[in-house]
Amino acid sequence: MTLLFRALAVLPLWLLHVIGRAFGWLAFLGSPTYRRRFVENAGQAGYRLRDVRGAIGAAGQLIAEVPRLWFGRGAPVQWSGAHLIEAARDRGRGIVFLTPHLGCFEATAQGYASRFGPITVLYRPARKAWLRELVDRSRLRENLFAAPTTLAGVKQMLKALQAGQAIGLLPDQVPPAGLGVWAPFFGRPAYTMTLSARLARQAGAEVLLAWGERLSFGRGYRIHLRAWGGEMPADAQDAATQVNARMEALIRECPSQYLWGYARYKTPRGAA
Repeated sequence: MTLLFRALAVLPLWLLHVIGRAFGWLAFLGSPTYRRRFVENAGQAGYRLRDVRGAIGAAGQLIAEVPRLWFGRGAPVQWSGAHLIEAARDRGRGIVFLTPHLGCFEATAQGYASRFGPITVLYRPARKAWLRELVDRSRLRENLFAAPTTLAGVKQMLKALQAGQAIGLLPDQVPPAGLGVWAPFFGRPAYTMTLSARLARQAGAEVLLAWGERLSFGRGYRIHLRAWGGEMPADAQDAATQVNARMEALIRECPSQYLWGYARYKTPRGAA
């Protein structure tokens, strides 16, 4: 598998995106379960299928671009709102980046690491040993570190924040039972992680919203940054509700690149 990834990594980004778009449509047409969840999730947000058709191909592009991002040379990155990062760094504060399953979230972390310095991202280790080994070996780059969704990983991220560094999380990822609360997401209860808010408050970190727009014709990515605005609520329920509201706002900026097929509304095993 590593050899295959390395072979794909030499292909131009535009070609990988063309291949990925085709795979995205194959998955959509070939899986009734995936197609139904995609349409239902988009409909929950008020979108008809024709409004978000681009997201069908974008889901495949998300996978097809991984070999290039993990093994190839870095793709071009543009910035929108980089002054927010510079302001937080000038204040000597760590930064918590909150990024939904929108665009290319791998590019946001890599872009930060190559321009600003160390960043630690939270990830869920793969269940299959061969895939876990592949991810562990290939995902890490200079100034880019990964923390697993374990107690040790949480401590690693807190330590990074206390050192004035940055961390990144996908707050619309469904956490394990006991590590989240039910909060509205596009008007429907979704089990939402509380970790991002706890880390930000405990470390006194700056919270920034970010997403990586996938540019057309393989031109790379544009990283969009938004300020959180105000203080992170101390109450876990209030914090999760506000996090979801801000993720919704980011998604509405470019719904054609959101992962609508993600099982956002599933109930984790053991969760009430």
